[in-house]
Order: sequence, then structure tokens, then C-alpha cells
Amino acid sequence: MTFVHPRPLTTTPTVSIVVPCYNYGGYLPELVYSVLDQPSLDVRIIIVDDASSDDSAEVASELESTHSQVSLIRHPSNCGHIRTYNDGLAQANGDYVILLSADDLLPPGAITRAVALMECHPTVGLVYGWADSFSGQPPVAANRVRNWRIWRGIDWLSISAKRGRSFISSPEVVMRMEALREVGEYDGRLPHSADLDVWLRTALRWDIARVNGPAQALYRVHDANMHLTAYAGWLTDLRERRKTFNLLFDQHAPDREDVTSLRPLTMRALARESLRRALAAHRDSAPPDVVSQYVRFAVETDPGIQSTTWWHLCQLGPLSGTRFPALGVRRFLSRARLHGEWRRARRYGT
Repeated sequence: MTFVHPRPLTTTPTVSIVVPCYNYGGYLPELVYSVLDQPSLDVRIIIVDDASSDDSAEVASELESTHSQVSLIRHPSNCGHIRTYNDGLAQANGDYVILLSADDLLPPGAITRAVALMECHPTVGLVYGWADSFSGQPPVAANRVRNWRIWRGIDWLSISAKRGRSFISSPEVVMRMEALREVGEYDGRLPHSADLDVWLRTALRWDIARVNGPAQALYRVHDANMHLTAYAGWLTDLRERRKTFNLLFDQHAPDREDVTSLRPLTMRALARESLRRALAAHRDSAPPDVVSQYVRFAVETDPGIQSTTWWHLCQLGPLSGTRFPALGVRRFLSRARLHGEWRRARRYGT
């Protein structure tokens, strides 16, 4: 891993932005204008409407007729988000590519900053940054870049695997077109984590980098977000991450010992997180079956978790049906640790 002083973009690369859309017609104009506000680039926008039941197709058609950079693909019937992603990406061309949900936005200059990094470092296949969440009016983003951070692909993948998670939200990713074509399309077996799968497969072959400083994307939070954050949603997230990492170990890199040796660490990280969420669910008086599902997931994922402090805390709390006073201290320390990890990820990307 190295930190590099940023350099300006001196070329005019072509960037394709693929915008999957289902019933997000009201957000499309704002997104298109944010994408077009990217200096020194030849930007092309491909909107893929997945048979929306609102006016998305009509809004997209109007944008297509108004802006020469915009084109529209219309699905005659609903195909689901993975097929929508892949249909749009198949039509993308140029030097770089972005997959951007119709309800998200890009700050001015975000693509330019990411592309400048990849133009200077041809071994980098994927660049990300901080994705700032918002609801209502989008925040005004700064544009001063502190530095670029570049990892060898295997180093970045190892950090992700050891923590059993991703460091990327999604809209902040810019990929080199050559890397995307080499990695291949989104996997329909992973409806909740196909993006993580693509990023891990990219790291098997390419270096990974990050623009440190300003927000590289604006992630809109609203009631219709696909991402789930309720207890049932977190359990789904854990299961999908486990499935994604197992595909990495078993199918995408079975002959790479530097990758497969990470499996025990990944499973331990996922099991530990599941027990932590079991404790949180118990604290918040979630239904007992929800708590027990977290505990079962942890044991299935890593039977050795039963010899850890997290397991003993569950024995004293959720598994006994009582509330152990020391859990309050443990909860405070856990929250402090998680906040520290969040601040580190916010600033440095891992």
C-alpha cells in the first residue's frame, strides 16, 4: 500500500455511466445533470429502464432527446436488477465505466478525480472513495484531494477477507473498462452482493486505489432503498457475504493459496459479527427467533466461535434469556471500536 500525491488529468478519456432504473423516474434528471458536471471527460450515459410502472421511461426518453450523451435501453418486461446491470454494461464502451443507481448522485469532478488516478497508474483496475449519504437536498461536496491510496490487489482483498466485509457502498466505484471485461458480468446467484463479488474478482487481477478527501459519490437514503438495515436485513447481508466469499475461495481462486488461506479468518469475522448483532438484537428486545438465527449463523459459519469471548457473552445474555449488567460496558467498548473503524474507513478506505 502506498500514498501518492494526486496529479491532474491531462487526457480526455471516454467514460460510460450505466444507470439501472426501476420506478426512479423522479430522480433521473438530477442524476444526469450531476454526471454531466464532470470536466475534461467524454461522458456517455446509458439508462436501462427495467419496465418501470411509473414515468421513468418517458423521463429517460426526454433526457435522451435533450442530451446527445444520453441513450436509453427499455426492457419490455421486468428482468430484475442483475440482468439490468449486465444489459447496460454490455452496451458500455470507452476507457472507463461506472454503474450508478438512478437515485444516487455524483459530486462535481468526482469521475475526473478517479480517472486521473487510473490514467497515471495503469495497473489500477478499480478506484473508489467516500460515499456521503444524504436525504432531502444533497450536500455541497468539497473538491480538495488529500492523496491517492493504492494497494496491490491481493493486499486489498486480504483486508476485506479478514474483516468479512466490503469497504465500498457502490456508487463511488469507477472501473477500467479492460478490467470489467476481464472480470465479467454481475453474478445472478448473488442478488444482494454481486457488487462485492465483482470487486473481489477485480482485486485478484488488478490493483485497487482510492481517492482520499472529498466525497466521490452521494448515496441517497429514502424509504424505497433496496438495501435493508433491519435485523432481518442484516442477517441476509451476512449470509450473502458468506456466500460471496465462499465463491471466491471455491470458484474464482481455488488454486491461489494466498487467497484460500484467508477462509478461516473470513469465517471467524462473519461469525463474530453475527454474535455481536445477536447481542444488539437481544438488547433491543428483538424477537427471540431473530436472536437465535444470528447465533445459529455464527456456529454454522465458524464452530470455533464457541470458544471466544463473544460466545461467552451470548451465553450470559441472549442464550440464557437474562440481561447481564457487564454487557453495558462491553456494548460501550464495542461501539467505541466500531466508531473508530468507521472513522478510519472514512479517511483511509479500509
